[in-house]
Amino acid sequence: MLVGERRDLLLARLAAEGKVLAKDVAAELGVSEDSIRRDLRDLAAAGLCQRVYGGALPVSPAVADYASRTAIAVDGKDRVAAIAAGLVRPGSTVILDGGTTTLAVAHALPKDLEATVVTHSPTVAVALLGHPGIEVFLLGGRLFRHSAVTCGAAAAEAAQAISADVFLLGVTGVHPDAGLTTGDADEAAMKRTLARRAADTYVLASAEKLGAASRFTVLPFADIAGVITDADDSDQNVQKLAALGIAFP
Repeated sequence: MLVGERRDLLLARLAAEGKVLAKDVAAELGVSEDSIRRDLRDLAAAGLCQRVYGGALPVSPAVADYASRTAIAVDGKDRVAAIAAGLVRPGSTVILDGGTTTLAVAHALPKDLEATVVTHSPTVAVALLGHPGIEVFLLGGRLFRHSAVTCGAAAAEAAQAISADVFLLGVTGVHPDAGLTTGDADEAAMKRTLARRAADTYVLASAEKLGAASRFTVLPFADIAGVITDADDSDQNVQKLAALGIAFP
């Protein structure tokens, strides 16, 4: 089998099964594990997979820059946002993460809602200017341009003063094996900090994020109340996650 054919097979296997184990593919094709690992390194360098110990997982499309992500799965994000907005009760305090899905949540909140929103996303804060009943607290810190959020020590310190009912968490990947992931270590740390300040954390994940993975773990599944997605019950990733006890509001 030619190298190009072998790599096409690896990508097809990722799409069909949600992961590739280098040892198994090497035995199946009669080639060395080093050859498969080299293929996976090249595919990862091209942004086509996420390497993990022993193999690879599908890469998340949400690792693209912020402007590009605004055009990805717009309808799916709107459906997720509509469900998530229903979790924001009048008089409650909610933490909105950054990213394009949480921006859709901000737009989906009722104009007459009275609540408190804490966010480290300037774009989310601006989106709520037209909601006169929502008191907005914007956490300061170093601006991480990829997701248009503040991170770092200043943002984490400011978060310690928060006590919220719900945290609506954005991630780039929700994978049965890799868990909840994102593409930057500092952003992952900030998400963990915010999750510790809320009674319940719900993950916002439009269908293209299910079964995908990025480099850095955010939280274990045990630390969340559920995953909000537009994927239906027949989706194999939904079924795998449900088997792990994940709730889907």
